[in-house]
Amino acid sequence: MNRWLRHHRYALQVSLRRLWLHPFSSLANIVVIALMLTVPILGASVLQSSQPLARQLAVAPELTLFLSPGTPAPQQQALLERLRAQAGDKISQARLLPRDQAMAQLRADPTWAQALDALADNPLPDALIVTLRDSDAPAREAQALADTWRQWPGIDHVQLDSEWVRRLESLLSFVKVGLGLLAIAVLVVVLATVFNTVRLQALTQRNEIAVARLVGATESFVRRPFLYLGALTGLAASLLSLLLAWLALTPLNTLLGRFAESYGIDWTMHLPDTADLLLSGLLVVIMGAVAARLSVTRHTQF
Repeated sequence: MNRWLRHHRYALQVSLRRLWLHPFSSLANIVVIALMLTVPILGASVLQSSQPLARQLAVAPELTLFLSPGTPAPQQQALLERLRAQAGDKISQARLLPRDQAMAQLRADPTWAQALDALADNPLPDALIVTLRDSDAPAREAQALADTWRQWPGIDHVQLDSEWVRRLESLLSFVKVGLGLLAIAVLVVVLATVFNTVRLQALTQRNEIAVARLVGATESFVRRPFLYLGALTGLAASLLSLLLAWLALTPLNTLLGRFAESYGIDWTMHLPDTADLLLSGLLVVIMGAVAARLSVTRHTQF
């Protein structure tokens, strides 16, 4: 165990010394990776911070269930109770809107009052107004409920007011797919940068590696410092990207704060959750080590 620890400590010291001996190239590689990592971090910040904002801007999905003409009052009440019993966990509010009350609301609007006076009788049907709770997929959930309720006897038509929900979900889905593609591009950049860095280091240290092999150094002993080099590069780039993202959010929040105040809303962007940041940083470190492993395997066969 002590021998294993000594070998890893020696590999870590060698990799740190190699970074120190080539400060400009090492810093350039770290900055390039960090800049690429900063973009998806800011994108994730926008996506995560926009979800509460969307709830502030939008109203909850609402469905209007128009009842068949001549539906008696007891059956209307029975339909309302059935709604609450079968979908109570998805419904925020459900109420009965009688046709006379709906007509009175329309007559209260001056733009409709004169036109409604020309009608001989009330053409409006009785209706049930259902407001849904917030959910991760409001449009799909509202559509599923509407399809179910259309099959119920006594319900003539279901009007689904969720066009804005579909647009919002489409926009958020587009952003998520874009962030996924951007994350893949970042991983490619990490692999290419670390691969090329380790390749140059291996070629520079080829004489040292040859002497180490002559005195009995194993392949693992020779390659281990390069693996640490890739992992340290990924770690440094991850930390620098967090700093850059945090610095970028400060002026962005100042500008967004003025914009949000003009609309009477509160919107502040913040970094993603700590667990997500740790997981992404760990992934970058692992990818750095993997890239180094691939490079050192290919370019140390002297």
